[in-house]
Amino acid sequence: MPGPVVGAIRAHLDLEVSIGGYEAESEASTEIAAAYEDVAQLLGTSASNIAFSEHATAAFVSALSAVRFRADDVVLTTRTDYVSNQIQYLSLAERFGVEVVRAPDSPEGGVDLGAMKELIHRRRPRLVAVTHIPTNSGLVQDVAAIGAICRAKEILYLVDGCQSVGQMPVNVEAIGCDFFSATARKFLRGPRGAGFLYVSDRALEAGLEPLFPDLRGADWVAPDLYQPAPDAKRFETWEFFWGLVRATGVAARYATDLGLDAIRDRSWGLADRLRSLLAGTEGVRTLDRGAELCAIVTASVEGWRPQDLVRELRARGINTTGQGSVDAVIDYDAKGVAGSLRISPHYFNTDEELATLVAALEELLGER
Repeated sequence: MPGPVVGAIRAHLDLEVSIGGYEAESEASTEIAAAYEDVAQLLGTSASNIAFSEHATAAFVSALSAVRFRADDVVLTTRTDYVSNQIQYLSLAERFGVEVVRAPDSPEGGVDLGAMKELIHRRRPRLVAVTHIPTNSGLVQDVAAIGAICRAKEILYLVDGCQSVGQMPVNVEAIGCDFFSATARKFLRGPRGAGFLYVSDRALEAGLEPLFPDLRGADWVAPDLYQPAPDAKRFETWEFFWGLVRATGVAARYATDLGLDAIRDRSWGLADRLRSLLAGTEGVRTLDRGAELCAIVTASVEGWRPQDLVRELRARGINTTGQGSVDAVIDYDAKGVAGSLRISPHYFNTDEELATLVAALEELLGER
């Protein structure tokens, strides 16, 4: 996290220690309101369309629960959606008899837009749900093209932007989605334990809200007296550590001030160079496929389990993550691997650090 983000957390914690939690929330009302504005600016929308959550999955599930599914409804998604999302779809199928349909991939990687359009026309899904950038790949899905199809057919559209926010420009109006879930951490460089959800005016005007509204703390209110918040706050729960909300706003403003175009160009450029370096490394196979690739680089390293590689690299001061097949069963099976090493260069990384990583991999390969 950048210094200003850490400072926002500490400042609010100190305030809570000094005067108490409720009092700190009241005292920091200006900063909290600014967090909604800053996240809205990051996404190209209004503060009234933003709800905060504990993390990206909580935001995604909150949006999903607002859709009143019936037996035989169709959820249309892709073969590269995030594993937690796929589990939610399977739960809907088991509990409500919802049919989960996954659009096929195109030959170059990523969802086949022609097939997606045909499935939307023929199956009339209750919801289209797509992960903008999968956790298991550098693939960038064309979510705006899918959004245009959904709007033309008036289909609800949910986008998981957990990996895209903070590494590239995101404009929810241009995407045309009804919901967009994201995390404060990862490429946005905000705190862990915080996320947010965009809810479109169309969804709000249709009266969509989570299945079990929190009532903003008033659990004694009779159901017939409950009136949902007029804006996206109806998707929020009662309790937050507001220091994380403030810090999320600071992270959003930090990225916006740096410029998302510049962030994308820098981080994606580093990733492209890393893929070239890995392509020339014997025993390493890069796995990223798609017309547009981002700052996530995935690779399979001969003779090494990803989790073991992560441990060895961390001992050398290099931070990566490792995934097993369970994290993306469909995609990893199609690629013929049991998982991947995930490397995510950001704008603060350097070419020298990429070279250090590749040298470390070559050294580890030489030990096998």
